[in-house]
Amino acid sequence: MLVDPEKEKPLVEINSDNYFIAASNTKLFTFYTAYSILGGGLVNGLNYLEKGDSLIFWGTGDPSFLHPDLKNNKVLDFLKNSGKNLYLLNNFDQVNAFGPGWAWDWYNAYYATERSAFPMYGNVVRFQKAKDDQKISVIPERFRTLLSGKETENWQGYQFRRDRFSNLFSYQITYEKVDEDFETDIPFVTSAELTSVMLSELLEKRVDLIKNESYLKLDPNKLQTHPVDSIYAQMMKISDNFLAEQLLLLVSDQLANTLSTSEAISYAKENLLADLPDEPVWYDGSGLSSRNMFTPRSIIALLKKNQGRSPAGENQSLFSFRRRIRHDPKLVQSR
Repeated sequence: MLVDPEKEKPLVEINSDNYFIAASNTKLFTFYTAYSILGGGLVNGLNYLEKGDSLIFWGTGDPSFLHPDLKNNKVLDFLKNSGKNLYLLNNFDQVNAFGPGWAWDWYNAYYATERSAFPMYGNVVRFQKAKDDQKISVIPERFRTLLSGKETENWQGYQFRRDRFSNLFSYQITYEKVDEDFETDIPFVTSAELTSVMLSELLEKRVDLIKNESYLKLDPNKLQTHPVDSIYAQMMKISDNFLAEQLLLLVSDQLANTLSTSEAISYAKENLLADLPDEPVWYDGSGLSSRNMFTPRSIIALLKKNQGRSPAGENQSLFSFRRRIRHDPKLVQSR
């Protein structure tokens, strides 16, 4: 379906009422939902309760915490400055690492980074090296001891991989063939236990992991952290799947103090998208799931609803962000 947006007149319309797999166009629905619920201010980056000498906290799904591109340290500073005993409340079982319909063998790919309740570093290990550097940079540094490498004649450059079920990383390298800078992100296996350990290391003080469902039913304090506009922009500019998934978790947290992609989608369909020509068949935030099905005329209707909303606060519509990836070599390379 091709429409003149000024005249609001269809120019071409073929099977526009049929359902198709939308792939990353699903992010248009995620953006509209997130913007409608979260607005353009700061995200709620942490839920917490203060009880006596204890600070009990848990994740909201905020993807910006220590993200290598977004670089948000507010949660870390908040916990570091607290004089109370720290307890991480385990709500990780609210979030499945992979979405419905995702392939199991995507575990090593950035585009299928694990979803989680309390992301750190974007849930990836970033390996990078300038051509003049003597060694590979590893972010976060704690994973360096879990990296092993070897030289090979069969690979021109660098190739990184992670074990299927553990955070053991390996790489192959052909030194004489490497003459450019490189950067690659590999997802790590997330867990509540690893998160508490990593927080303890960063804060240099103990963070105990606890499980108490009753706390999750209370109305928590919320720490506002990162401008959500920058998350929208990053998601749309490079079609970032991880940010899209986490945005729906932030929506769910905002609506009901729980983390559920399906509940966020159900709310959006009932309260925000009921006026679309056809009901969305919608399962995840990113479009990785082949179960997502939308009709062309519903996507056009959504674009009309989205028109004029700018993910980065600039005077341009969502259309501009979807087009830029084709015209910016850096964005194409990043994608």
